[in-house]
Parts: sequence; structure tokens; C-alpha cells
Amino acid sequence: MSEPVRRIEVFTGAGRRRSWSVSEKAVIIAESYGAGETVCAVARRHGLTPQQLFSWRRLARQSALASPPMFVPAVVEPEPLTTTVSPRRTRRRRSRSDGIELEIAGVEVRVGADAKPRTIEAVIRALKASS
Repeated sequence: MSEPVRRIEVFTGAGRRRSWSVSEKAVIIAESYGAGETVCAVARRHGLTPQQLFSWRRLARQSALASPPMFVPAVVEPEPLTTTVSPRRTRRRRSRSDGIELEIAGVEVRVGADAKPRTIEAVIRALKASS
């Protein structure tokens, strides 16, 4: 004689993917890091595969390690219409390519149009650290 059925699962609904909010994911990820917990047990409790939970944990670590983007306010000041020349300024050469000029902590930085963003960021960080 065969063994009787002990458990029956009934799936209802459209059977589409579940969407988890960011806060729900954060709670499940935090639970998976709890003392004495395993990823498999936490995933099973929430109806996930361990691979999905590992992916969420990896993405959470990556977003925690990523530095926030740096935004610097740009102020455009019109040139004064006077013809006087300030003695402390030297004559500037015009650049042949487009770019921007920054003044940070009394240091003038010219950034060419072909400059790499990581290089610009490194220069700005170095100037901030030195002031």
C-alpha cells in the first residue's frame, strides 16, 4: 500500500513573478545575515531560491560600496564690462578645444572635453584633501 499524501500545495493567482519592494528585500537580506541562519533556510521561508537571495546580497554589497555621485553646483557669473585689468591675473591662453575651467581652493583647473570622468574626480578629490 502506498503512503498517504501528507502535504498538498495549491497555487492560485496569475503565476507571474513576484515583485519585492526594496524594504522587503532589505529585511530578508538582514535576516540572512542573522546569527545561526543559513541562506537556504531564509530563502525557503520566503519562497525564494538560494541563488536569488545570494544575488540580492551581492547587489546590496555593491550598492553599499559604490560612492555616491559627486555633484558640484555651477555658478555662471557675467563678465564685468569694465576695461581695467587686475594685476594679480595673468593673461590666459585660449584653448582650442571645448572644456570647462574650475577654481577650487584658489587653484585653477582646466578640464578638456576629452578628459575622463575618473581623472577629473581624482583631481577634485586631491584638491579637496590638500585644502
